Amino acid sequence: MTMSKLVFAPLSYTGWGSLDQLIPEVEKTGAKKILVVTDPQLVELGLSTKVTAPLEEKGFDVTIYHDVVPEPPLEVGEKLVSFTKEGGFELVIGIGGGSALDLAKLTAVMAGQEGSVADYLNLSGGKEIMNKGLPKILIPTTAGTGSEVTNIAVLSLASTKDVVTHDHLLADVAIIDPELTLSVPPKVTAATGIDALTHAIEAYVSKNASPVSDGLSLQAIRLISGSIRTAVRDGADRQARIDMSYGSYIAGLAFFNAGVAGVHALAYPLGGQFHISHGESNAVLLPYVMGYIRKSCEGRMAAILEAVKGKSTDLSDEEASKQCVEELVGIVRDVGIPQRLSEFGISESSLDALTRDGVKQKRLLARSPMTLGEEDIRVIYRAAYVGEVVEG
Repeated sequence: MTMSKLVFAPLSYTGWGSLDQLIPEVEKTGAKKILVVTDPQLVELGLSTKVTAPLEEKGFDVTIYHDVVPEPPLEVGEKLVSFTKEGGFELVIGIGGGSALDLAKLTAVMAGQEGSVADYLNLSGGKEIMNKGLPKILIPTTAGTGSEVTNIAVLSLASTKDVVTHDHLLADVAIIDPELTLSVPPKVTAATGIDALTHAIEAYVSKNASPVSDGLSLQAIRLISGSIRTAVRDGADRQARIDMSYGSYIAGLAFFNAGVAGVHALAYPLGGQFHISHGESNAVLLPYVMGYIRKSCEGRMAAILEAVKGKSTDLSDEEASKQCVEELVGIVRDVGIPQRLSEFGISESSLDALTRDGVKQKRLLARSPMTLGEEDIRVIYRAAYVGEVVEG
């Protein structure tokens, strides 16, 4: 096995009530003027006050920025960065789902760079991040994206997505408190949960997997697959919320170090062209991508099946890998996410455009255990369109 580079966020607090660590960590930074980036829905629900109220009571100067949208376009990122640079802030706190957290860490870092966000995009930018920027604390309110422990900020472009990535985007402090996820509605719980499950599965079959990421991936799969149905059905179930939060966090650590691949590569154009949420994009594609690449990673998929079932099987790797795909189909179905692209209003004539943009995601496709060329991607999209798993 080749050498593996392992990177983790400097400091994480996990578990019920861990938000209590926010004030002590803010005080350690010495910052007085704080920018809080959050979702408008969290402001409406009053959930953002769990962060802002204690800060204000301690005398901090707090500004709330909630001009955040799902799958944020590049323009939204540029606007926030300009606001941050002009505001003279000393600390950025992100609270919310993946979009809010991505924008929070993006603006914290970009506040210390020259030029625009577009200059630093992975696919088309030419500049390299040089300065750390502002300190940042990230607090997820969903169990799904893993953004609080990764160094990537995802932005939507005209027809696809691109990222800004650098280790400076890692949170200085991540706080993962399952209590904050209690108010997440079933649809979002399902989509973000399958997103986290996809992170763990793709990290486990990734070409860059290591013994460390393997252990994280399998534990995340156990936790998420064992609790997602309950969390969707009964959002007040405390244990399910705890398991989902830990599963999402651990999956984030796994995929940050091993990477994701084909599912995410093909999901990006769905979000870019049709504005389907990232979680739903991953969910609708997961069984079809894994079914297509099954023969390239039968042993690994057999291990995934055992993690999902919570017990060993007497099946051959071939049979177990086939059953693994069936289990994934069942999980996506049971949490209420559409199982065909056609159910999202996508026409068959759109598959060529999706394929063209999918091929461009070379950074992700390079980690797939099976090489996925243009025709392979076209076949997978068509399989997802009609709802029939095919093998490569």
